[in-house]
Amino acid sequence: MQARSARRFARVLLTNDDGIDAPGMAALARVAQELAEEVWIVAPEHDQSGMSRAISLHDPLRLLGKGERRYAVTGTPGDSVIVGLREVLAATPPDIVISGINRGANLGQEVAYSGTVSAALTAKLLGVPGIAFSQAFRDREQVRWHTAMAMIPRVFEVLDGLGGLPEAVLNVNFPDVEPEEVTGFAFTRQAQGNIVAIDTERRTDTRGIDYRWLSFRRAASEQPEDSDIAALRRCAVSLTPLGFDFTDTAALEALRARA
Repeated sequence: MQARSARRFARVLLTNDDGIDAPGMAALARVAQELAEEVWIVAPEHDQSGMSRAISLHDPLRLLGKGERRYAVTGTPGDSVIVGLREVLAATPPDIVISGINRGANLGQEVAYSGTVSAALTAKLLGVPGIAFSQAFRDREQVRWHTAMAMIPRVFEVLDGLGGLPEAVLNVNFPDVEPEEVTGFAFTRQAQGNIVAIDTERRTDTRGIDYRWLSFRRAASEQPEDSDIAALRRCAVSLTPLGFDFTDTAALEALRARA
C-alpha cells in the first residue's frame, strides 16, 4: 500500500463499535479528511461495545444509507467491516480500515472484548491493513476527543518514519491529557490488566421482573514498563501490535517439557 503523500491515503474506510452516530466517529471522520482523498464510513447502526469479533450468522443484515459515503449496518463491528469491504467498496478497496475513536481505552485483558480492536482485526483477516484508535477518559462526559484528533496524524507520521504500516494490526490508545501534555509514543505489549472480577448486578424492572447488568471490578496494580497501561500512566500514546495467535508460549513450552 502506498500513501499519495507522507500522511495521505487515496481511500479509507472508517468503522467503530460505539455506533455510527457516536461522537468518536464524528471526530474520526473530521481528522480522516486530513488523511485521505475519500472517506467512507460503514459502522454499526447502534452501540455494539463489547462484541469482540462476533459476526451475525443467524440474523439478516441491513445496510442503511446515512448520507454520502456513509452507511449503517444492523450488526456488529465485524459485520460492518465485512459488508464495507465485500460490498460497499468491493470494486475500489480502501488503503486502510480505521476503527474508532473509541470512548475509553482498550488495554490489557479487556482488548479481547473490544469491538473497536476486533473491527481492525477483521480488516486484516480480509487482506486490508487495520488500525484501532481509543481515547482514555476519567470523566465520561468530558472525553478529550481533541487529543485523539491531534495525535492521529502524528501516529501516521511516526509510522511513515519507520517505513509505513506494520504487518500487524495496531491498537492505539491516547492518554487522558491535553495534546501538549502527551509525552511521546511508545510501542507496547498488552498489560496483564486491572480486572479483579466480572459480576452480575440483579435488579427489578417496573413490572416486577428481574434483569441483570454485567459489571467489571477493577483495581490499580503494578504493570511492566513496556506495557500499554504503563505507557498511558506516563501520558504517552500506546501503540500495541496485535495478531491472531492466542497461544500462551510459556505454557506451551512447559507442557512440551513435561510430555
